[in-house]
Amino acid sequence: MKALVYQGPGKKALDERPMPQLVAPTDAVVSVTKTTICGTDLHILKGDVPTCVPPRILGHEGVGIIERIGSGVTQFRPGDHVLISCITSCGKCEYCRRAMYSHCATGGWILGNAIEGTQAEYVRIPHADTSLYPVPPGTDEEALVMLSDILPTGFECGVLNGKVQPGSTVAIVGSGPIGLAALLTAQFYSPARIIMVDINENRLAVAKRFGATDTVHVAAGEASSQVMKLTNGRGVDTAIEAVGVPATFILCEDIVAPGGVIANVGVHGVKADLHLERLWSQNISITTRLVDTVTTPLLLKTVQSGKIDPKRLITHRFTLDHILDAYETFADAANTGALKVLIAP
Repeated sequence: MKALVYQGPGKKALDERPMPQLVAPTDAVVSVTKTTICGTDLHILKGDVPTCVPPRILGHEGVGIIERIGSGVTQFRPGDHVLISCITSCGKCEYCRRAMYSHCATGGWILGNAIEGTQAEYVRIPHADTSLYPVPPGTDEEALVMLSDILPTGFECGVLNGKVQPGSTVAIVGSGPIGLAALLTAQFYSPARIIMVDINENRLAVAKRFGATDTVHVAAGEASSQVMKLTNGRGVDTAIEAVGVPATFILCEDIVAPGGVIANVGVHGVKADLHLERLWSQNISITTRLVDTVTTPLLLKTVQSGKIDPKRLITHRFTLDHILDAYETFADAANTGALKVLIAP
């Protein structure tokens, strides 16, 4: 089968790989009908994720059709249309019983990281009963790919961890796909103000269309002073870091109000300074999290009802044969305007 293979920092190729086989009775093999590229895949290619050892098929998002199941799979049958969760969960270990599926003792974020991923024609899904979701009839397959990872990530790690409340003020630093997913889901809670911060004018324009009340262009001046001006010098109740570089985390430290929350979402490959000399007395909280996908059923219903349309995040479409072009487009988002790129067989 064809697959996108990580070959070491800065190296990737579309290769022929063996078809995945059932390893455990609880496995399923899924024929991938739609997948996408995540910012985390770019971090892997930079060498920021040491748990991903080459050669590894990348990808942890997708929708597909079940091809084969192990004898222990009870909730699905071959031919079922399924959403693939980016998080694999056994449902039985200590962490799963605490709804911390990302820390599952035999799962977590393993697809496209510790085991072969979804940017291929077929993928093996461990713990299939608790790591796949049935696709509701009539639901747009393209929209559902956004529910594999970015929508629950923006919602859980940003909005829920950030304790967004009605009437509160929110700043989302980074208007890429994850930041926009946080923007879409933050509106569930009717904050009074959502300020989007980015260096890219196109992404800020998209954020405005998606519901941002204000935008701050970093290159236009000091971002922190602009945010403080918008909040009458108070700062924001929730600062969501959605980039994963030191400068953006420090910006969140600069703009969070006393009693506020910094919710980190970005994948950090290097250390970032924590300015406790300024923050020790400010009653703030700092949260970190890897998405657990506990909200996937809720988000499925929300998408099904038409309350939210994550398909709006898709800007480019490619076939698997052209996935290297898809990576170039996604990585050069400043010039291509890419948000999410969709990949089909």
